[in-house]
Amino acid sequence: MMRNDDTPITLDLFADQAPITPGQVEQIGQQSFVLRGFALPWLDRLLPALENVLQAAPFRQMVTPGGFTMSVALTSCGVLGWTTDRSGYRYTADDPQTGHPWPDMPHVFRELAQAAAREARFEHFEPDACLINRYVPGARMSLHQDKNERSLTAPVVSLSLGLPAVFQFGGFERSDKSQRIPLFHGDIAVWGGVDRLRYHGVLPLKPGEHPRLGAQRINLTFRMAG
Repeated sequence: MMRNDDTPITLDLFADQAPITPGQVEQIGQQSFVLRGFALPWLDRLLPALENVLQAAPFRQMVTPGGFTMSVALTSCGVLGWTTDRSGYRYTADDPQTGHPWPDMPHVFRELAQAAAREARFEHFEPDACLINRYVPGARMSLHQDKNERSLTAPVVSLSLGLPAVFQFGGFERSDKSQRIPLFHGDIAVWGGVDRLRYHGVLPLKPGEHPRLGAQRINLTFRMAG
């Protein structure tokens, strides 16, 4: 688990993994990186801002075009929010649950996403959408491509909070072999450019208890959508 000061320690759930050091940068593709512990210094500002967003737009279970209820709960903030229902996947300016605009993206969210993008060698990243996913034990995200956005070269910046997860990072066909990459509290994955349309997903979340976020993983994914 994590100590209350967010110092990473070895997790029994990933005992076969080598210890991971905050500040370590792992290249997982030609233009894809994992920034270990990058968000840890930001959390005292970021977590209260996240709470404010969730009060305005709580998590909800969405339905795919095929009629399946997603195991991951979702919400959004920013100019645009990602949504899905029987009519398809898309971005909307308004929260379909309330009819009101999605909450503004907090400044600390944008600042962190841009800093992570620069660290991964993507300059001039201007995110207008932040999709927020909540995983509980057993929840997963099947392999998919992010392709509803205006720019298909601008990076995806994906922040992990809470329980650790196994990130699948594949190729350009669903059937391509995927890397399995552990993601921990405070890690940020960034991929774009030639890697932007790689298939990716999250394996079922294992049970656990994070001292700050409890029995859940929260994932913030920043994109240039509009």
